[in-house]
Amino acid sequence: MFSKSFRVKSNTVIKGSDRRKLKADISTAFPSLSVEDLSELVPNKEELNVVKIYAHKGDAVTLYVLHKNPVLFELEKCLYPTVYTLWRYPHVLPTFTTWPPVLQKLAGGADLMLPGVVVPLSGIPEVKKGDCCAVKVVSNRAPMAVGTATMSSAEMRSLGMKGRGVSVLHTYMDSLWAFGDKSGPPSIPDVDTEGVEATYEEEEEEEDDDEATEGGEEEPCPNRVPDAPCPGIQELSLADREEGEHGKEEGEDPEDLRSPQEQMDALLLQCFLQALKSKVKKSELPLLTSSFLRIHMFSCCPSGKQLDIKKSSYKKLSKFLQCMQQQHSLVRVKELSKGVESIVEVDWKNPELRSFRTPKDPGIEEASVEVGRAEGEKPYHPPEITTLYSVSSRLEPLFQDAKKRKGTVLQPAEVRAIITDYVKRNELVDENNKNYVIINPILCDCLLEKSEYQAVEALKWDDLFSRTLYKMQHCHQLVFPGQPPIVKKGHIEPIDISVASRGSNKKVTMIKNLEVYGLDPMAVSVALQHRVQASSALNPVPGSKDRVLVQIQGNQVQQVCKLLLDKYQIPCKYIQGLDNKVQKPGRKK
Repeated sequence: MFSKSFRVKSNTVIKGSDRRKLKADISTAFPSLSVEDLSELVPNKEELNVVKIYAHKGDAVTLYVLHKNPVLFELEKCLYPTVYTLWRYPHVLPTFTTWPPVLQKLAGGADLMLPGVVVPLSGIPEVKKGDCCAVKVVSNRAPMAVGTATMSSAEMRSLGMKGRGVSVLHTYMDSLWAFGDKSGPPSIPDVDTEGVEATYEEEEEEEDDDEATEGGEEEPCPNRVPDAPCPGIQELSLADREEGEHGKEEGEDPEDLRSPQEQMDALLLQCFLQALKSKVKKSELPLLTSSFLRIHMFSCCPSGKQLDIKKSSYKKLSKFLQCMQQQHSLVRVKELSKGVESIVEVDWKNPELRSFRTPKDPGIEEASVEVGRAEGEKPYHPPEITTLYSVSSRLEPLFQDAKKRKGTVLQPAEVRAIITDYVKRNELVDENNKNYVIINPILCDCLLEKSEYQAVEALKWDDLFSRTLYKMQHCHQLVFPGQPPIVKKGHIEPIDISVASRGSNKKVTMIKNLEVYGLDPMAVSVALQHRVQASSALNPVPGSKDRVLVQIQGNQVQQVCKLLLDKYQIPCKYIQGLDNKVQKPGRKK
């Protein structure tokens, strides 16, 4: 249970009434303790702390700490002594004996298997299934582990000492032991296993002699230190120290030792606390739980990580919030309408929330600036888009004097200047009203429809210019920073955002034409995936060979608009589908 680090929820001094109750509970659980032992274990005038923790698997455990050493821990309303207590009172629990190498396995989180149990001359201790028991090594009565028996002693003997014997909860060298002063076990002679130890040492010496004979040389054995701790303990400490140094040399991250589910649980709690502390305001309550997750928690996710509740042990947001309400007392969740839960209250004075420190790692909003571009690549800048007009075959006679042939690309100001010069050169301005231009045969053929040949004799200046531009072929020019201008025929295609239904009640958002504006669809897909914490994919656009569309789960039009407008600086007029975003229900007028 304590093979990995745990998280402290609270640390308080025990009350007088609770101290008396604890004494009574200890006396009931461990009747072999005398009154003097109880007074030493739970003194009346010395400070005794109650520390509530969560083990790495989420189990709620209560520790009782005296003189900075945990002396007892309570799990599911059952009291268990720690190794610090058992070293002072080794007779408290029935004890099984094992070999020193087995202790290394127990410290790593394994249970005690019956084949590894050493049976002394007096036999194994008498226990029932579920009884609290201890584990020691040969030659030393100081217990090294605490657990519960998985079966009775009679069942162990009937099975021929095979199978799992003790479910280990706490061992020497685990995180609970490290929570204390990290002192080593005392050396308490064990009369029952002296003969067993001698046999074990003789076998080891014989093996060493055989190895020395095979090698041709005999190495001298190091001198043994008298009154040393039990065999295997120093080896275990040395092995752990070497492993720790080796891990530090290689730069291993302690989080890598945790399972993916445990890492996701920790990330979920971190984002939850950070969202409560830095994002949520009292005026926003009551707050929909779905909005809290989407708007606040996702934005607190560190760069390079993705928050996914389905990969956590909670699986659902409702279960996670229920845990935060019942075990942590951080929030109060209430179903204000049928099937819709909201956070109605936040305990801003909660010690866990007040002690939480926001990580220095920048959030995904800041990190998203770097998303989608490789190292050394310049940041994205939107292109300068200019509307142009090309001379068509019908208007070629009108532009002949300006020496502009069919296909010549002109800007609107150039078109206006050429038309004005043509009108003045041919004296087509109406003398009675200079706001009108008289239509000559060339203007008639170029700008008027057949039905207007006899009816229209003059046009206003604005009408003349608008008709000219309308009859010309539309073009557009794209200028990317550091690149030559790109001129293409036709209107520029806007970035198209659409929402489609998939299945009964699922929606997906699709974005097309990103390549027109020099945007990498893959980079946009990754940026959106980090923003909304939803899966995304790239699919080919039907009827196009070199274009793809970005597809992301849910109606994410609002987030897509923020990304395109705020980050990529694409003008709003070049984005189509902004009206597809989710509309919040307003008051009826």
